[in-house]
Amino acid sequence: MKSPLFVPSIRRTELLAAGAATVTVFLWASAFVSIRSAGEAYSPGALALGRLLAGVLVLGVICLVRREGLPPRAAWPGIVVSGLLWFGLYMVVLNWGEQKVDAGTAALVVNVGPLVMALLAGWLLKEGLPPRLLAGMAVSFAGAAVVGLSMSGEGNASVFGVLLCLLAAVAYAGGVVAQKPALRHGSVLQVTTFGCAIGAVACLPFAGQLVSEVGDAPVSATLNMLYLGVFPTALAFTTWAFALARTTAGKMGATTYAVPALVVLMSWVALDEVPGWITLVGGLVCLAGVAVSRSRPRTAAAAAVTPVAPDPEPESERA
Repeated sequence: MKSPLFVPSIRRTELLAAGAATVTVFLWASAFVSIRSAGEAYSPGALALGRLLAGVLVLGVICLVRREGLPPRAAWPGIVVSGLLWFGLYMVVLNWGEQKVDAGTAALVVNVGPLVMALLAGWLLKEGLPPRLLAGMAVSFAGAAVVGLSMSGEGNASVFGVLLCLLAAVAYAGGVVAQKPALRHGSVLQVTTFGCAIGAVACLPFAGQLVSEVGDAPVSATLNMLYLGVFPTALAFTTWAFALARTTAGKMGATTYAVPALVVLMSWVALDEVPGWITLVGGLVCLAGVAVSRSRPRTAAAAAVTPVAPDPEPESERA
């Protein structure tokens, strides 16, 4: 028989994870707007490197104060892969994509990520490929095709931007799938800090561009770059890892469904840009596909009433 404290403990863990995920969603939504703004003065690679360097600086100071130390050896494979895919490749191609499409469209297309995440988990983690996942995948990519076709009249660059955003979604999904096992061994700060550092190292070839562009960029663009490093990177990736360590990758992916709506609202207010109606319809089809892939049959939903214990604490956080 379970202890009477068991269920309240699970509830507290769920609330903490939900709160951390909420912070992440709002900050990541703001990132799409800041990237669009800073991208007018900074090239994709330079913006990614500047953002990552700012993030590493903040996270590094926090790690020193908390005396975190190096992650355990078992955490490094996940940290390296997530650092290269999520902190490195994702940020560069997303910056590039947002130079071709507006912030709202980019957020809609990138939010195919949770679907790709489920697909990768089924393949790499042997969780299977249920029919609803395959159906959702087909619907989402049909929506992405609608988005691309709706922008074809603006030139091939816009279609190319949609493809870049799809690549960003794949990199994001791969990074999350790799990060989840790492959080079983390393602390939230260790996994986030060293993943960010690896992403920064991967972006060092853009250092020359960053140095030359800082001198010509307006102060507002540089402040946006620093904002991206401190808040959507250092803070939001830490709150994401905190929540991911206490729930499943699938559930965390589902929390990002709200990002596109927030981005459209923020970009409307801050940048005076809103995607066209056909583009919005295509984006909503993408999200509908994600929702289909994450839905469960009624029998399965009815059976899922027993509380499930949270993931064990990382080795580095155990007493």
